[in-house]
Amino acid sequence: MAEITNDAPKPRVAVIGLVGRTNGGKSTLINNIVGEKVSIVSPVVQTTRNTIRAILDERRGQLVFVDTPGLHKAETKLGTLINKMARHAAANVEALVVVFDASESPRLEDEGWMRRLLAAEEDRPAFFFFNKCDREELHLDEYKELWNGLQREMGRTRKVRTFSGSAATGNGVEKLVDSLFDTAPEGERLYDSEILSDYPRQLAMADIIREKVFFNLKDELPHSVGVRIDHFEDGYDSWKIEATLLVMRASQKPIVIGPQGSVVKRIRLAAQKDIAEQYGVKVKLELWVKVEPNWITNPLILKQMGYLGDY
Repeated sequence: MAEITNDAPKPRVAVIGLVGRTNGGKSTLINNIVGEKVSIVSPVVQTTRNTIRAILDERRGQLVFVDTPGLHKAETKLGTLINKMARHAAANVEALVVVFDASESPRLEDEGWMRRLLAAEEDRPAFFFFNKCDREELHLDEYKELWNGLQREMGRTRKVRTFSGSAATGNGVEKLVDSLFDTAPEGERLYDSEILSDYPRQLAMADIIREKVFFNLKDELPHSVGVRIDHFEDGYDSWKIEATLLVMRASQKPIVIGPQGSVVKRIRLAAQKDIAEQYGVKVKLELWVKVEPNWITNPLILKQMGYLGDY
């Protein structure tokens, strides 16, 4: 009797780190790749504060994306933690995608990621994705000159696969994903195929609320506002969420609340709608605003908000 063999190719599986400076488009890129919103997107810089794993599961395999916080100049304990989280996440992946904002000239943070790639001893696959190429003014030549100059300065070379496009429109994203699968090693899937993300649900809810804070307050004081989930009731087809918006000064509280409570109401309704749509349940969200002068340096509060863990 002839031996029955399974000639089906093994799936290709890899954990992919997305890194780059703040507001470069990493969250938009990850949402475009998986086809659903798993990471908050805002016009305000430094919106991603936790690493988020988004999972792309296809016939050819599985890519697990880690959306890291963007590196920035750390001026607070929270800022230092965020930068540490980004570097930690970037060190524990099979491949690294550095996202650059091609509509702007290179900055110090962009140079920093290039230097890290050149200085790294390991030879894991590395990718450059030049984002926002749908804009009129582009600076691709400046990035190329910077990369070539750093290789000469450091006396090292590194093979990097380069792609350009737009995370917002999807242009160039498919080619990037194809290359990620091509370089991924064969292995067993890390997650069940129906799982979109392993990001804790309550942290995801807090991120959605925080996104609405960013949109409603713009550059006024969003980075002084923290979101803490205080209570969560998971019913069969309805959820009740109680959360607190933490501000550092008494003068900030009326700004977040707004005239006759108009601002916090907009934040609450928008977040409530977004959470309901994302999870397919009825949602009742209650929001309070509390002055907590040292929340941004308080280890207990930071742990409650998901910023302290294995970092």
